[in-house]
Amino acid sequence: MAYKTILVHVDEAPHSAARILLAGELALQEGAHVIGVATTGISRFLYQNETVDDNDPNLARHLDILRERASHALADFAPRLQALGVQSFEQRILDDEPAAGLSLMARHADLVIVGQLAPNGRGPDVPAEVLAGSGKPVLVMPFAARTSSAIAVSSDGVASPGGPAPARHILVGWNASREAGRALQDALPLLRRADRVTVAIVDAEARPGVFGDPPGTDVLAWLERHGVMAKLVLAQSERMGLLKRPGNVGEQLLALAGERDCDLLVMGAYGHSRFRETLLGGVTRSVLDAMTLPLLMSH
Repeated sequence: MAYKTILVHVDEAPHSAARILLAGELALQEGAHVIGVATTGISRFLYQNETVDDNDPNLARHLDILRERASHALADFAPRLQALGVQSFEQRILDDEPAAGLSLMARHADLVIVGQLAPNGRGPDVPAEVLAGSGKPVLVMPFAARTSSAIAVSSDGVASPGGPAPARHILVGWNASREAGRALQDALPLLRRADRVTVAIVDAEARPGVFGDPPGTDVLAWLERHGVMAKLVLAQSERMGLLKRPGNVGEQLLALAGERDCDLLVMGAYGHSRFRETLLGGVTRSVLDAMTLPLLMSH
């Protein structure tokens, strides 16, 4: 597994620069091609609607304004990558909604980088939609993310390949699910470069036999065969209510990441149906809402 094509969502949000930075750093380390995508927000299905008048001057004016905004969002894309020394990149404007357009383009990419939903919750939930629709690993940058690079660039424009991007200490949330296994596989390029990797299992005793004997044995052995030496943390969630149900695992993982000064969290997404998680809450939803560090998820 290698990231040879990295797709990054570029928009007018404050943390768009951080996404471009991360895509550039990864491209330098992986020898990857970067595609920056800005969308107009107009569904591509509009053009298939026979009731829409293609010659309507108001529609044309509206589309021009939206395309101009998308072009403005991309204005700093190339200069930022060139400043890092990235040689292979392109930018595109899509007449589509952000999540739908990115999900479609992701079919020809190895990794998708998007931004966390704004704290006010307004706008499309791009991370959740792309996770569900792309079929590819999604790296979500937090709303408050760094905008300065750890990679040095010489006066000749040559970047140092040994930068720490994007993670020195990675926390893996492991529940032995299909989604978690996919995320672990997808994260291998990052795990191999990390200084430290910690695998966290929450409430292992609730599912005896699933995690190996003792718990964590199997996943640590698999990682070691891939050249990743990881440490194990067995955590216990707080029991709540009369029935002593386990607390929110997502909150537990984020707390562990903060306590151990981790700079990337890796986990599977949507073990239950998206409808159920949206309605009742769940690990994926709670982490996406409260994350303050980059998050790599696979579904």
